[in-house]
Amino acid sequence: LHNAREAERHNHHHHHPGGEGGADRDRTREREKHKEKRYEDSKSSHGNRDQGVSCTLGEGAWVCVGVSVRVCVCEDFEEVDEDEGKEEEEDENGESEGWRELSAHRSDEIKAIQRAMEEENELVSATLTRPPTKEAEAAHRGSHTYPRVQTHGRVIDFTAARQREVSQQAARRQQKRSVELLRLIELDFSVTESLLDLPPVSEYDMYIKSFGMSNTKQVYVQCNEDNTDQDTQTEEPDTHEKWTLHPAETNAVSGGPKVSQNAQESVAWMNGDSKRLSTFLHSAAQVIAVLLEENRTGSDSVKGLDSHIDSLSCSDRTLQLNTKLPLIHGRQVTLLHFSNVQVHILLSVHAPRCGPSEDTLDTHTLLCVWNIWEPSAPQKFLICEAEVQSCCFSPGQLSLVFAGTAVGSVLLWDLREHSGSHMCLRVNTEEWTLRYPTFSTDAVLSVAGHLSSVVSVEPVLVTMEAEFRGPLLAAQEESLGLSFQLGSLDENGLLILWVVVELPKADDSGSQTDLGLRPGGKVKLLHSSSLQTCDGSTSRGVAEVTEVMPHLSLLLRFLPSDSNHYFIGTNMGQVKRGTRHGLRVVPKLYTPAEGMRPAEVTALDFCPNREPFFLVGCSDATVRLHSLVRAEPMCGWSVGSGSVPTHTVCWCQTRLTVFFVLDATSVLHVWDLAEREDGPISSENLHPDRYEVTGMAVFGDADNRRSSSGFALVRQSGRLEIHFLKQSLALFRTSDMKTLRSLAHNML
Repeated sequence: LHNAREAERHNHHHHHPGGEGGADRDRTREREKHKEKRYEDSKSSHGNRDQGVSCTLGEGAWVCVGVSVRVCVCEDFEEVDEDEGKEEEEDENGESEGWRELSAHRSDEIKAIQRAMEEENELVSATLTRPPTKEAEAAHRGSHTYPRVQTHGRVIDFTAARQREVSQQAARRQQKRSVELLRLIELDFSVTESLLDLPPVSEYDMYIKSFGMSNTKQVYVQCNEDNTDQDTQTEEPDTHEKWTLHPAETNAVSGGPKVSQNAQESVAWMNGDSKRLSTFLHSAAQVIAVLLEENRTGSDSVKGLDSHIDSLSCSDRTLQLNTKLPLIHGRQVTLLHFSNVQVHILLSVHAPRCGPSEDTLDTHTLLCVWNIWEPSAPQKFLICEAEVQSCCFSPGQLSLVFAGTAVGSVLLWDLREHSGSHMCLRVNTEEWTLRYPTFSTDAVLSVAGHLSSVVSVEPVLVTMEAEFRGPLLAAQEESLGLSFQLGSLDENGLLILWVVVELPKADDSGSQTDLGLRPGGKVKLLHSSSLQTCDGSTSRGVAEVTEVMPHLSLLLRFLPSDSNHYFIGTNMGQVKRGTRHGLRVVPKLYTPAEGMRPAEVTALDFCPNREPFFLVGCSDATVRLHSLVRAEPMCGWSVGSGSVPTHTVCWCQTRLTVFFVLDATSVLHVWDLAEREDGPISSENLHPDRYEVTGMAVFGDADNRRSSSGFALVRQSGRLEIHFLKQSLALFRTSDMKTLRSLAHNML
């Protein structure tokens, strides 16, 4: 449009020459310059719209300008100045007059241009009215710039200038902050490290360095300045050279030159202590065996060992010993005895097999030493020809076993003897060692021995208070653990005291004087004294009964707090008390309550912790609680229906108020005096659907309150069961002693 108007003015200038036409051209140029200036100002005010050339016509129609024609329409700009409006009106009038004066050729050209512009505007309007496609909208949203149209003249980019100004301001602020921070930062020179340490060179070194080492010779002269003497007040120590070798390949472990002139070298030979080595190996072997046995029992891999035994109401877990071995299978267990020192060691007596047999071992009695933590097999097998009536362990070290037989002999086994000196028997694929007695009293003259069945053997314990027991005395007792006394009682009331003696050396050829000593043995029994406990004064109140029934002694027990006092249970229901050294004691007899018929004493057990109480079980189904200071019982109970004999009475080793009673019908009664005084707290029949129970023994350590506590049961089939007590019956209570003493005070 601008070019068209220029062409029109040019034609008008040619058609209307003169001063008037020149004035019109000047006004037209000024007006065009003014419009261009306003256009540039509006363009800069609209910001980013300088990226392209676009103008709004009327109601917002867009006009796209071609390459050869530049269209600048500024009809939307409002005229602010009134003078400028007047000038525009005059220009329009001039233009209208010029249009009329144009020639016909120019008019056709202008019309053609107008038609082309109209067609172009229509095309643009049709494009704008058409709905935009998705690609066009995406392109339009992705770009905020408009197409740039070629323009003539210089274009000023205000946006770039603004960005440069903002960047310069940010750079100035960053530079200012860096300058301020540099003032606050100081280098730390507190840590220094030497990179090169070059000490100064001495004059001599400089001389040698300057003149070199060639053709030089150094000499020195001693002026006796370095010959100094030092005096000391101590003598010089004597030193000797020695050598040693560890580990020793031979017996020689160390050596060196001798000080004396007779020998050139002295060698120290290694002196091995075979006794200590044997003790260590024995202890270590026991620990390893227990660990292996626990693993085997836990995995239920022991053949023939049923670990799923029904627990009793008073026990929380059970364990069965393997009595299905060929040597002891089918034998009835007659006796059970636990060690008082090592409570997990059990001694069981297996009677000979019934009926005729070609095997000579079936007519012998076997004694088995068990460790309840190794239930797969006994640790030792002991054998004798006679029937065993009683048995016990040595009081200190568990190295000796004693037994009383039905023929009146007392047998002794030394468990320390080497297995090679005893008979070895191979059964199937297993090899067993059968140990015969080390000493027997059968060879002792009849005057010094028993003439009737030995019903009880008991070790005599030497007791001493803890405050008088020193470490030296304890070590001496351990070293002399085999020197003690043993008491044996036969059914006629003869009490014999034996002294256990260990010989310094064993003789493999035997002894000509000690006929009862086995060849190779070094422990024997010496007769000390004999006491006849049955006399006329002991049968007081039962004279009529003794005329019909002979007076028999059945049990022997030594008082735990004072081994000088012994207690003997008789078949008249009485318990005799006496002393080994002839002291008078009161009372001498402990009798049942008035009105009760005499009955056999089947069980006798003392209260643990050295309390002055003991229990007596009788064949008339009664249990009596006695105090040491009174002949009559403190209290008594009837077991079961009152017609079943009492088989075993055992006091719990960790609870003072708990004891167990086993009757002849295999019913186990449990008493707890802290809960109930008039009878048992529970009674359980052990016989239904199982074999009859024939024996019972308790284990536990009264001094160690955290040790395991329980009892062992033996059935008629020969099966051995170990039952561990519940915590409520096994844990020590300080109130039990007060309860027991209060009960005794009320009864007395």
